[in-house]
Amino acid sequence: MNDGHLIHTPWVLCFIWKAFHSIFNTDNNKNMAVQQQPTHVVTTATTMFHSHAGWSTDLCDCCSDMETCCCGFWCFPCLQCDTASKHGWCFCMPLLDFCCVVSCLLRGSIREKYYIPGSCCGDCCQLTWCYPCVWCQMNRELKIRAKQQPIQQVVTTQVITG
Repeated sequence: MNDGHLIHTPWVLCFIWKAFHSIFNTDNNKNMAVQQQPTHVVTTATTMFHSHAGWSTDLCDCCSDMETCCCGFWCFPCLQCDTASKHGWCFCMPLLDFCCVVSCLLRGSIREKYYIPGSCCGDCCQLTWCYPCVWCQMNRELKIRAKQQPIQQVVTTQVITG
């Protein structure tokens, strides 16, 4: 009985060796198919403008832009719609401005875009006490910033393999 096991043992070892060698042999891996993974390319453009320490004009600086002041006095809803449109929002958003919510959001968005310091609380206080002046200031700011040339534009491309 011992002789039978000795005869089969080399055959089993040889079989295991060949199987092991075929799995981990690097020459066989060269012929393996490689499947390309799908990719997504995300491109982001960021434009930097000259930064001021704050708003370009004061809250009650209506005399610096009489066109904005007159538009705000004679047709305030037109001024609001024009301001929202200049910022890239839907022009009719200010018509839905209940409790100054849209005004606060727009002012915060303008501050964020142009790196103007301030807070939501400050915006709400100013809108509560001088609503038309705040809208005139936002309109003037967007006019002034539209005339400025960007100082730097950064384009970032990211490839995502999924």
